[in-house]
Amino acid sequence: MVIATIPNREGKSTRVTEFPATAQVDWVKIAACGSLLTGGLLLLSGQKRGGLVMAAAGTALALMDHEEALRDWWEAMPGYVDRAQSMLEQVQDVVENITEKGESLRRVLSRRTTAMPG
Repeated sequence: MVIATIPNREGKSTRVTEFPATAQVDWVKIAACGSLLTGGLLLLSGQKRGGLVMAAAGTALALMDHEEALRDWWEAMPGYVDRAQSMLEQVQDVVENITEKGESLRRVLSRRTTAMPG
């Protein structure tokens, strides 16, 4: 009775079970992913302070790998802030205009109701 057969190794290529000598492990990415994962698990388990510390450390490690993109984003930040401030000013102007028109409409309506014979 045969339980398992051993395949014939003749004519088959050998499988590579190790990293090639030229492959390098990116320890920064591994540490960043591990820190983010650990931070998330700590946050889910209710340990807020430890979770936030680990998540912040993982984020900092991940950003180290993208230094140029972070620098570009930092230099573009004042433009984004100016644009957001401009949009908020426009919204404020619209709200003030609507408030003025609403008060004007109330005055007109209150004159009409007092002028109507009752």
